[in-house]
Amino acid sequence: MADAVVVGAGIIGLSTAFRLVERGWSVRVCDPAPAMGATRAAAGMLAPAAEVVWGQEALWPLMRDSAELYPELVERVESVTGMAAGYVRNETVVVGLDAADRLALDELTKQQTAFGMRAERLDALAARRLEPALGPGVVGGVRLRDDHQLDPRRFTGALLAWLGDRVVREPVRSLRRVDGTTRGVILADGTEIAAEQTVIATGRALLPELSQLPLRSVHGDILRLRFAPERPPLIDRTVRALVRGRPCYVVPRPGGELVVGATSREDGRDGVSAEGVHRLLEDARRALPGLLEADLAETMVRARPGTPDDLPLIGRIDDGAVVSTGYFRHGILLAPLGSALTAALTTGEPVDPSTLRAVDPERFAMAGAGAPNPSHHEEEQE
Repeated sequence: MADAVVVGAGIIGLSTAFRLVERGWSVRVCDPAPAMGATRAAAGMLAPAAEVVWGQEALWPLMRDSAELYPELVERVESVTGMAAGYVRNETVVVGLDAADRLALDELTKQQTAFGMRAERLDALAARRLEPALGPGVVGGVRLRDDHQLDPRRFTGALLAWLGDRVVREPVRSLRRVDGTTRGVILADGTEIAAEQTVIATGRALLPELSQLPLRSVHGDILRLRFAPERPPLIDRTVRALVRGRPCYVVPRPGGELVVGATSREDGRDGVSAEGVHRLLEDARRALPGLLEADLAETMVRARPGTPDDLPLIGRIDDGAVVSTGYFRHGILLAPLGSALTAALTTGEPVDPSTLRAVDPERFAMAGAGAPNPSHHEEEQE
């Protein structure tokens, strides 16, 4: 018996569990492979400015507000766990590789500044002063001082260690129903965990309740390169690039690691794409030629749950269950806001109505024939 059971131990589920335990709730988190899904692959860019995409105005305030919540959440996690959470304020530089890329960055910068974000245009020389390793083909860029990064593996590792035996490493077979209301879960081995409230924070379509939601699986290939630890860092900031219109990013980590990503495909293939690896290395090489001197330490692919408008689905599905999924490539960035909203809904606390409307799981059904179509533009894995 628990006050709440959380299905899914990615960054959303673990952060929600953390907030519930802080409130004094007894919690169980169920996942056969905690933090090994999309969270494991994610580069961890906290980039509300760089993630601005045309036609997604409803998403921008959520990204901005969540980024502002990160320092406080990280401070609390580090305080109770005694472990570093991997939060780094290291800025982002976005560069273009040809005239069309530069024009696209110009237009995007106008939108970013109109929305109140700090975005400074850079010519090629100014960009290289910030990051001397940039390639000769770079024609200009944008400096985003407020776009930082988190190491999702360290952050979720701290939460998992702190939650300890509250984490049940078993798959959930179904929700437990009492008089038509969700009251916990039934594990694959038949074990029942009774709970007053259940949080569904997994993107895996294993539960019938998820099959009723407008979710789609978007796979992303991502690479990790590694230099010798004693070598000076190739870059100090996250470098994002437009290469003939294709997005690419390189995120520096302590110890000589570089995270390179990411492709976006909806072909249902769970294996790493050879084409994707080639494209990532080629585009990253054009932006930062020196990265080809690194070792290829890891290739990985994970599926992210997406929605028709790329906003998450957060809301009640009955008196005993809250769903919190569909974060697509923004799961890391939106973790503070998403977990705060999910925990508040679970405990019955008041929430901001406008935010709740933006992420309402029923919004597409209410829109009817006017519901937005799935987006097919190139995206990146956070």
